[in-house]
Amino acid sequence: MSDIARAPVYSYIFPGQGAQKVGMGRDLYETSAAARDVFAEADDSLGINLSGLMFEGPAEELMDTAHAQPAIMAVSIAIWRAWQEFLGNQAPRPAAVAGHSLGEYTSMVVGGVMEFSDGIRLVRERGRLMHEASEARPGSMAAIIGLDEYTVAQVAQDAGVEMANINSDDQIVVSGDKMALARAMDLASARGAKKVVPLAVSGAFHSRLMALAQEGLTDAIDGIALRDPTFPVIANSTGTAIVNSEQARQELLTGLCNCVMWKHSVRFMVDAGVNRFVEFGPARVLSSLVRRIDPGVEAMTLSDPQTIRKGAADAS
Repeated sequence: MSDIARAPVYSYIFPGQGAQKVGMGRDLYETSAAARDVFAEADDSLGINLSGLMFEGPAEELMDTAHAQPAIMAVSIAIWRAWQEFLGNQAPRPAAVAGHSLGEYTSMVVGGVMEFSDGIRLVRERGRLMHEASEARPGSMAAIIGLDEYTVAQVAQDAGVEMANINSDDQIVVSGDKMALARAMDLASARGAKKVVPLAVSGAFHSRLMALAQEGLTDAIDGIALRDPTFPVIANSTGTAIVNSEQARQELLTGLCNCVMWKHSVRFMVDAGVNRFVEFGPARVLSSLVRRIDPGVEAMTLSDPQTIRKGAADAS
């Protein structure tokens, strides 16, 4: 924690699957040479026209997990590189980086743990394996709003599901097979939840039902070079800092089945002195959660040339 406390007050944060939309990144491609290089590298690394799918669709194909995950990483990295291109040596060095689920892989690219070409191939394989695991062991997820973490943990235990994302004090996602999930939704409503929302996802992500995907991902992780991060990467599974390559490897090897401790990650960074969060992604997802977790910090989303220019003005 002291390493973060001595660093600048910025944190760079990266969203997960669900933020994708047709047309994302097109304006960056047209205005930023750095962003164009990212999209070209993504296409070359995967051997597919990912950028064309992002810019033109069709939406059903972009929504496929094996396409959505590398697409989100590509556009997040393109925004980050365009931000660096715009600011040059005035770009603030982050005290830490963090990402939500898939975004954790993006944060490891930005944090220097892995090369972008390795990262985007890894998340494509991750998406493919998650799809296969979802077909082998079907399940789903639901957001519980208005109950605290302790109460949701009891609901999950009683219903036979697992907590998958602790997004804020009163927004927690549970994951499991569909019958158990229905029990959990009923229990949460009975125990006073303000709202229980089934999520439009294809599987029970961040639960034991992803064990087959996690096993399959091991070979892919072992096949890439991992380095010590250049600045702390905040781990989803613990909400604390990864400071070496072995910790990064262990996080990747277990992350698909572990809960995303987003609330704890943000509080860890705030407690260590971070007071400005910059989200790099196509939609305001994490910045909104950060404000809910701690209204006293600043949080912005950079998604296009206009928001990059505004963010650069705020940073100067």
